[in-house]
Amino acid sequence: MPADLHIHTNFSDGLLSPEEVVKRSAKAGLTAIAITDHDTVDGVARGIDEAQKAGIKLVPALEFTTDVPGTEIHILGYFIDHKAAWLLELLKKIRDDRVNRVHKIVEKLKKLGVNIDADEILKLADLGSVGRPHVARVLLQKGIVKSIQEAFNRYLDFNAPAYVPHFRLSPEEAIRTIIKAKGIPVYAHPAVSRRDEMIPELVAAGLAGIEVYYSRHSDFQVKHYLGIANKYGLLVTGGSDFHGLGTERDVMLGDVKLSDDLFKKLEESVIK
Repeated sequence: MPADLHIHTNFSDGLLSPEEVVKRSAKAGLTAIAITDHDTVDGVARGIDEAQKAGIKLVPALEFTTDVPGTEIHILGYFIDHKAAWLLELLKKIRDDRVNRVHKIVEKLKKLGVNIDADEILKLADLGSVGRPHVARVLLQKGIVKSIQEAFNRYLDFNAPAYVPHFRLSPEEAIRTIIKAKGIPVYAHPAVSRRDEMIPELVAAGLAGIEVYYSRHSDFQVKHYLGIANKYGLLVTGGSDFHGLGTERDVMLGDVKLSDDLFKKLEESVIK
C-alpha cells in the first residue's frame, strides 16, 4: 500500500482540487494518501468522496503552522475527526486571521513601492486558507519578482520587510489539539524547521510521530531522523509535500512513498 501522506490542495496553497489530487494519485499508483492542507480540513470531505470512487484510502488530516522564535514548526495531524464542531471553529479563527494578515502584508508592500491588491491574493486562494505563497504567486504573475523564492527572499521571509505574523497555535497547543481531535500528531519536515532541540519537549507534549521521509530530506537527514524516531519511540511517516506543478516545490505525487508496514503502524495507532 504505497502511501503519500503530505499533499496540499487548492483549499490551502496547492494548485489542484481534492478530486484532481485523488485522480492523479491513483494514476501514480498510490493506494493511500493524506490531504494535509494548512489550517483547514475543508478539502477532506470532497477528497474522501472521490477516493471512494477511485479505490484509494484517504486519511483525514491537516497541517498546523505553529510559531516559534525565528522559524515555523509544522505539525501534521492524521486520522483526525475532521467534522468536530470545536475544531472547525478553531480553524476558522486561524483562517480569518490569515485574511487580516494579507491586508497587512499588502500595506507593507505599498510602503516599499510594490502595489498589489489584497483582493487579487484572496481570489487566488479562492475559498482556501490564504498564505504567503499566494502573495508570492501574485508578485510573480505581475512580474515584480522572477520566482516564488525571490518573492520570499525579498519580501515575505521572517526577516524580510513585508513579513507579518498571524495568529497561530504553539507547537504544543497544535499537538494537544490534534490529540483532542482523536488524531496522531507528527512533526513535519523537521530538517526544514531546524529545531531538533525542541523534540524532547514536543514528545512530552504528546508528539507521536516524525516525518522522516520527505522530498527535501537528504539521505543523511533521513538516517538522522530515523535515529531520533527510534530514540523516542516515534512513528515514522513520509510524504512528498506536493503542491502542484508551477509552484516553488518541484515534486510529484508519490515522489516520496511510505512503505506498507510503516503505514500500517500509523493506522494501528489511531485513537479509537
